[in-house]
Amino acid sequence: MRTITGIGETVLDVIFKDDQPMAAVPGGSTFNAMISIGRTVGRQFPQVGIRMVSEVGDDHIADIITNFMEQNGVSSSAVTRRPASQSHVSMAFLDKDNNADYEFYKDHSHAELNPGTLEGITFKPDDIVLFGSYFAVNPVIRPFTSRLLNEAREAGAIIYYDINFRKSHISELKQILPSIQENCRLSDFVRGSDEDFGYLFGTQDPVIIYKDFISPLCQNFICTCGAEPVHVFTGESHMVFPVERAETVSTIGAGDSFNAGFIYSLISNGITRADISRLDGEAWAALIGTAGKFSAEVCRSIFNYVAVTP
Repeated sequence: MRTITGIGETVLDVIFKDDQPMAAVPGGSTFNAMISIGRTVGRQFPQVGIRMVSEVGDDHIADIITNFMEQNGVSSSAVTRRPASQSHVSMAFLDKDNNADYEFYKDHSHAELNPGTLEGITFKPDDIVLFGSYFAVNPVIRPFTSRLLNEAREAGAIIYYDINFRKSHISELKQILPSIQENCRLSDFVRGSDEDFGYLFGTQDPVIIYKDFISPLCQNFICTCGAEPVHVFTGESHMVFPVERAETVSTIGAGDSFNAGFIYSLISNGITRADISRLDGEAWAALIGTAGKFSAEVCRSIFNYVAVTP
């Protein structure tokens, strides 16, 4: 039985339109993807284990988040509950085009992963690990996340890294860049948006990003560019795939659902780690096509995750 493990933060997203709150939903980049995976992979392939490694505070928001995970087929057994602390909150303000601008209320310096909670986590060949964002490089918990990633790599799991770098962390870039590079080295797939790389490396050109920064670390690179075509690099080839258009209600969770769709396609097509180096243009088109369908589906709603398989 394969297992999909998400490693990332949890937050409560409060969504605003015209400065008025529209909804409050559990969120977080990896979390959003894992909920979509629970609703799709979990329903169609019940033999696949789905779990989340994260942390929450000791409050009502933590109850909302963990209950929501379990209701959507994602195990919360590896979620650390920080005593006497508050869970993270983010404010998402939708502009006239329904793109989101975020304000975060988080205390990264007190992030915590309980070693006892992580004791039961093991990996097998062809398991899938999805991770990313600041959670993946936060120095406070880096010893734990690095250990999990190295164990997954040694076990032969497929590792998918969504860099998801926010401009609010630019001042820390010198400190966390070595962790970003290590994450890339450990991964089978690295994804990021052109916006991410503009903050990280000062360029949004996918060719330059791959040649100068990603290819020395990871062969398979996916660069998404909003509504523009997706660029895929595999060492031997550079492929460009169109993006499915959607009437956009909100872009929150679009990239996260792209990740979920990609992983759904890995599972539904029975792709193993040994198959990755043999993926041809047709296989890549199927992977990116499914990822795009998931992303477009999320853009059509106010929620951060797909309701069912698009």
